[in-house]
Amino acid sequence: MAKHTFQTEVNQLLDLMIHSLYSHKEIFLRELVSNASDALDKLQYLTLTDEKLKNLAFTPQIDITFDEQKNILTISDNGIGMSEKDLIENLGTIAKSGTKNFLSKMSGDKKKDSALIGQFGVGFYSAFMVASKIIVTTKKAGQKQAYAWISEGSGEFEIEKCTKDSQGSEIKLYLKEEEKEFTSRWRIQEIIKKYSDHIPFPIFLHYTETKSEGEGEAKKEIIEEKSEQINKASALWRIAKKDLKEEEYKEFYKNLSYDSSDPLCWIHTKVEGTLEYTTLFYLPQNAPFDLYRVDYKSGVKLYVKRVFITDDDKELLPPYLRFVRGIIDSEDLPLNVSREILQQNKILSTIKSASTKKILSEIESLQKDEEKYEKFYKEFGRCLKEGVYSDFENKEKLLELLRFYSTQSTDKLTSFKSYKERMPKEQKAIYYLQGEDLELLKSSPLLETYRQKNIEVLLFGEEIDGIVMPMVSEFDKTPLRSITSKEAIEELGLSEITKETTEKFTPLLELFKKALGEEVSEVRLSQRLVGAPSCLVENPDEPNNAMFKMMRQMGAMGANMPEPKPILELNPNHLILEKMLKIDNEDRKTQIAHLLLEEAQLLEGSKLKNINTFVERLNTLLQESL
Repeated sequence: MAKHTFQTEVNQLLDLMIHSLYSHKEIFLRELVSNASDALDKLQYLTLTDEKLKNLAFTPQIDITFDEQKNILTISDNGIGMSEKDLIENLGTIAKSGTKNFLSKMSGDKKKDSALIGQFGVGFYSAFMVASKIIVTTKKAGQKQAYAWISEGSGEFEIEKCTKDSQGSEIKLYLKEEEKEFTSRWRIQEIIKKYSDHIPFPIFLHYTETKSEGEGEAKKEIIEEKSEQINKASALWRIAKKDLKEEEYKEFYKNLSYDSSDPLCWIHTKVEGTLEYTTLFYLPQNAPFDLYRVDYKSGVKLYVKRVFITDDDKELLPPYLRFVRGIIDSEDLPLNVSREILQQNKILSTIKSASTKKILSEIESLQKDEEKYEKFYKEFGRCLKEGVYSDFENKEKLLELLRFYSTQSTDKLTSFKSYKERMPKEQKAIYYLQGEDLELLKSSPLLETYRQKNIEVLLFGEEIDGIVMPMVSEFDKTPLRSITSKEAIEELGLSEITKETTEKFTPLLELFKKALGEEVSEVRLSQRLVGAPSCLVENPDEPNNAMFKMMRQMGAMGANMPEPKPILELNPNHLILEKMLKIDNEDRKTQIAHLLLEEAQLLEGSKLKNINTFVERLNTLLQESL
């Protein structure tokens, strides 16, 4: 017998489950049945594709037995099983990123915390909420040796060799004294009906029933062994929509996604003709914890003729729809389809394209309920923006789904379509200002002239906007313009800066250029500033800050990319600039030049390179003015 120590994060998790998570303890059975179903899925696929296992006698099923007297509950399957190595990797370790995410998400709200368990791939350990000891007896398909995994959830587990007649796993739970409810036939049936009715394999409950026969002295009790199937074992997605109740869709979603909330909506489609396939997609209410992680887990399972193929292929839907949960079941793909073939397969490509359009149409229909759509957009709007960048085929549809704040809609999101409907007839373009801090954008000096002229400006306040929106040249045949662009300034109809003003400020501009050096690409007079003395605009010949950050994050490709230098614009009508013309002290002018640049940087949300120098400079000028 070999003793092993749980990974540190597993210990934390076990401690959490044993001592903290008490609401909805029944989900442990859902988790174990789901694991058993996955094991059956894997073996069913291998018996069709692996030459070594093609002759294996295999009738997939899950068996549940209980012993009310001994307080033991057992869940068995005849699926793929585990080797000794699998036991150590699957039942002694969890991917650190997932566990740390789980632990960091703990809120102290027991109901919410217990509902998180399944999301983080730690479902097996939920059994320790109800069990004081667990023994897993397992034999991997195609192997001779079986193993027993034994643990009381207190830091260690043991693995020993044992015997087992067939492949698969048996999980024996020695229930805590207070958990007797889980050795009740009716309670087990209730839980399976609630969570696992549409597991696509039969679940049998085995129990004993005592009957009396005869009368008087001849009366005797007979114990009968009974078995009954307690789930429908039908692939829900294959059932006609008219035969399914709303509650069945919701429960199937919860089993599929391990999400305790109801889905926002679902799309159930059966296609017949040149291609035959069925899809069932769900839109969640809340974003999955790994939505913005590179190693996110796909939410879509692929089946061929009801045989599970994979749930780990990120090509089944475009990456920006990674929040979607669901099933694709094809009648036309070969059962032995490999991952490489999947990525190039025309059938799957057609299904993917049609499914994407269906999902986007459903998202579009959500817009009829503004409150519902706003909640959806808060969770997944950034993903839709990724789609604008990557999905050219559906770009126009995605643009219609985007929402932004604007100078006329600062507390409620608005669409491009709504913006267009508010545009005066003479306005030539949809104007926007891009930055990474919405609150700073709202008070940007670049908006002063637009406010004076009552022209609405969209505020693109997310980092992703700086990557995506420069690629969008128009919406519904109306140009999109950054208000920092040359075209936008021309369309404002502002008076040209006179030759006299230019000549008057040329020496001061030269001083600014000399003082600021490499910190800016250009210093020029501004036509558009009203109350502010200075502002920064991005150089159109260089990548914007968001693109620069993205390239840097990509590593080697952007490692040598020089940081973009902004253009500093000065307001020739501002009193500070007028008074600077009269100052003879060049050092003092240089100090003010730096302060005006730093003020502009702060207003656009940039971090000052040297905060101490800024404070010293400011204090020096304050002392001189007093």
